[in-house]
Amino acid sequence: MQLGAFVLAGQFPGQGHGEALHRAVRSAEAAERAGLDAVWLAEHHFVPYGTCPNAATLAGYLLGRTERITVGTAVSVLPNLHPVALGEQTAMLHLVSGGRFRLGVGRGGPWVDLEVFGGGVDAYERCFPEELDLLLRWLREESVGSDSGRYRFRDVSVVPRAGDLVDSGHPQEDSGPGVTVACISPQGVRVAARRGLPMLLGMHCGDEEKAGMVALWRREAQAAGHPPELVAGAPHVSVGVVQIADRREDAVEALTKAMPGWFRDGLGAYVTVDGRARAMRDPLAYTELLSELHPVGTPELCAERLSATAERTGIRHFALLAEGTGDLAATELNLRRLGGEVLPLLTGGTDLLGTER
Repeated sequence: MQLGAFVLAGQFPGQGHGEALHRAVRSAEAAERAGLDAVWLAEHHFVPYGTCPNAATLAGYLLGRTERITVGTAVSVLPNLHPVALGEQTAMLHLVSGGRFRLGVGRGGPWVDLEVFGGGVDAYERCFPEELDLLLRWLREESVGSDSGRYRFRDVSVVPRAGDLVDSGHPQEDSGPGVTVACISPQGVRVAARRGLPMLLGMHCGDEEKAGMVALWRREAQAAGHPPELVAGAPHVSVGVVQIADRREDAVEALTKAMPGWFRDGLGAYVTVDGRARAMRDPLAYTELLSELHPVGTPELCAERLSATAERTGIRHFALLAEGTGDLAATELNLRRLGGEVLPLLTGGTDLLGTER
């Protein structure tokens, strides 16, 4: 089982943008010190729900601030980005980090971002599969051109090539950076499965829903002709919330004091691109739901919930939001306890590097 931190860089009430981003950077550093496997960075525009507008840019900074941990995007919103530009960023980060970068992509939502960046509703509703294919070609081929769809251009050389990883001064072919697809619907699951790409499943989903999406992915991937070992071993990622305390009620209270205000300001700030109606969750009820679905409580309870999710869904990679209090010191402590008290219960007393604790 592999544990990672899911970093939203949320702007909680009374905080500034710089404070939220500072907490994001410190969270990544704390996650590495705690022995976690990965840091996953979210990307948002124009809302205090998340203050990072470009997850790949922040990933590059954090790769330079860390030495061991994998840094991924969760996710880079493809309709707002040119697939070739994102492919170039991805290849460069993969190469300069020695393979520590992971790219997560998604189609985002029907938000005003589509107006600002010029993609329009069509990019959100129809173009994601073809843009994903163009991105994958860029990461796998020596030259790429496009004569259909949203992007049309002549054949150009891929520089740098993601597969030309250098190890000890000797070029070697590698499989390139891992690509994960955020999925919230059966349509999205099929898009990922047909390409053999693992899924990233959101924190609003419970184990039953995630298990159903994994089952659908496996059926679709098998039907697409992917090898059995890929179908069975795809590294899907489950996003959740973690809050650790000596008593479960204290962990729940810490979240219910802080998260509803953040949800109210952050989620309430979303604006649709075309005026379509949108329903917002009740912030307190949503916080309580997340506390029921995810590892919130004592270290033992957190380990039990993670193990149960892995058993029910087959997912063994987790990206856990540790900043639910909005407080830097509390977030760092939460990550220390996740690595120092929960992780050993899942790994038989060793961390992800195999070092005895």
